Amino acid sequence: MIPLIAANWLNISINLLLVIHVIICILLALVVLMQRPKQEGLGAAFGSGLTDQAFGARTTDVLQKGTVYLGTLFFVITLVLAILIGKRQNTTADMSDDSTETTEEVTPAIVPEALKDDAPVEMPTAPAVPPTPAVPTVPDTGSNQ
Repeated sequence: MIPLIAANWLNISINLLLVIHVIICILLALVVLMQRPKQEGLGAAFGSGLTDQAFGARTTDVLQKGTVYLGTLFFVITLVLAILIGKRQNTTADMSDDSTETTEEVTPAIVPEALKDDAPVEMPTAPAVPPTPAVPTVPDTGSNQ
C-alpha cells in the first residue's frame, strides 16, 4: 500500500513541477528577449522607450535580476525533476519485481521424443576438410640485374 501512495505522490509532484518548469521557460525566454542589448538589437523591435515607459527607468536592472532568478529556478527545478523521475523509475522497477516474484509460474520443460529414450543420441559429424596444398615458391634467379 505504501509504494502505491509513494508512486501517486511522485506522479503528482512530477506533473506539477513540469507545468511550473514550462511556465518558467516561457517567462525566461520573454525576459531575455525584452532586454535591451548594447547594440539595440532585438530590444529595439519592441520600441526604444517602450520598456522604460512600461516598467520605469530602471528596466534593465529589473530584467537582469529577473533573468538571474528565473535562470536559477530553471536549473533547480530541472535538477529536482531529474531526481524525482529517477526515483519514480526505481519504485516502478521495484513494484514490477515484487509482482513478478509472487505471480511467477513455472512451466515444465518440453523434451523432444528422441531424447526420452535411455539410449544415447548419436550426433552427426561434419565431413573432414582436406588440407590446403602449399603454394610452391619460385626460386629467385637474379634476373633483375
